[in-house]
Amino acid sequence: SSKLPESRTRLSRRSPPAEAMAEPAQKKAKTERRFLFSSESVNEGHPDKICDQVSDAVLDTCLMTDPKSKVACETATKDNMVMVA
Repeated sequence: SSKLPESRTRLSRRSPPAEAMAEPAQKKAKTERRFLFSSESVNEGHPDKICDQVSDAVLDTCLMTDPKSKVACETATKDNMVMVA
């Protein structure tokens, strides 16, 4: 029979600390939430501004219809075409 390398054996025996297991899942989830905020700036008339306006209009329409709706909307533009996916 073959043996696992020592480092692999140690990794497979690891278990989470007792205090992590003792916390309720709901409390643990609240303490681990992290958010990243980013933004971009482009001039008026830039294709990204047009795409943002189209995506916002789709989102606004969905939220007016169903305030609890979840929406994923991608908008792309090239020359005289706008694609909404």
